[in-house]
Amino acid sequence: MPQHDPIAFANALSAKLATRSRHVCVFLGAGLGRACGLPDVAQLQVRVIEQLTDSDQEALRRQLDGRNLEQALSRLRRIAGLVSGAEAVGGLTAERAAQLDAKVCQAIVKALDITGASLEPAQDFAAWVARANYLLPVELFTVNYDLLLETALDGSRVPYFDGFVGTLRARFHTELVEPAPGSDAESMPAFLARLWKLHGSVNWSRESNGQIVRLGHPVPDGLPAAIYPSDAKYEESRRVPFVVLQDRLRRALHHPETILIVSGYSFGDDDLNELLFDAASRRERSEFVALCYSEIPQELAKRAAKTPNLQVAGGREAICRGVKGSWTAPKEPPPSLWVDGQFGLRDFRELAAYLARGSSRALPHEPRAGVPGTTERAATNAKTPLGATDNV
Repeated sequence: MPQHDPIAFANALSAKLATRSRHVCVFLGAGLGRACGLPDVAQLQVRVIEQLTDSDQEALRRQLDGRNLEQALSRLRRIAGLVSGAEAVGGLTAERAAQLDAKVCQAIVKALDITGASLEPAQDFAAWVARANYLLPVELFTVNYDLLLETALDGSRVPYFDGFVGTLRARFHTELVEPAPGSDAESMPAFLARLWKLHGSVNWSRESNGQIVRLGHPVPDGLPAAIYPSDAKYEESRRVPFVVLQDRLRRALHHPETILIVSGYSFGDDDLNELLFDAASRRERSEFVALCYSEIPQELAKRAAKTPNLQVAGGREAICRGVKGSWTAPKEPPPSLWVDGQFGLRDFRELAAYLARGSSRALPHEPRAGVPGTTERAATNAKTPLGATDNV
């Protein structure tokens, strides 16, 4: 069975990130929250159910049959929007569905309270973003609802733009989100990192007119939180931030010379997956690096096998340049790279620490300070496809 060198893989990634002309994007999933002590998707569902009354628990469990929490929310919104009067679907009237939707969202807000979270992994990541000095803005995409990234970026004094303008009740400005990275139409300067929350946030509130605003704090009891986009077609205004942000992801991924790092994401959203896979197949000069904490998802492995610029790294194996193989255990690995006999960077905690020790303020092909092994390999790896030298 082919084998891959984890140090060569990490060095190639570091060299790519050291190239100032690169368009750098990071896609983060629940692994970020888990690294900081917040619940993952399965644990979140359990905590939400625990916060509901018995009757609400029973009603939600019926919606969860064969669905995950986000799909259940979407179903509740379809019922609320399409059913009228005393009619019921799955035992729920439109009014009852809307009430349960609000209660579930409020339970999510409480379950994702970061008061007792360990912020160190998010702070390490923010420290890396703070030193970013690329010609194009760093774009951070996340499907998480929590406020870990905002808190860490604020703590590191990283200026960022999330699509909303304002402080107490910030409004979403589509015209500031839509321009392509680096285009003449882009109004926001490159030193502002971009933070795109694809599935909403615990501090997004939906007003009575359907418009979504960002509050300066988590949504309080009594107000509907804007978590997860509704797929109902009856009221397009309810979906505006979500469809605009998803389109931003599509355009960002198709920008030339993009490098995308995916961490803590289980590839459970088919719509987002297709955007990632489509960009990888169409943009041959871009690099897509998926770091999988658990087993590599079957569909991801299938796509990576025939998409050379889609690299996948798991704990015990990797798919580099379409070749699946196991990792060769390094004799003297640098910190975070090899942990408990597995590739450490699959864990967001280790990835953030590894990035924090580096510096993106390097000129093209210049070695990154603090990243082991880049001195003699940086110039070579900046021109070498990621993983191309990993087979041994």
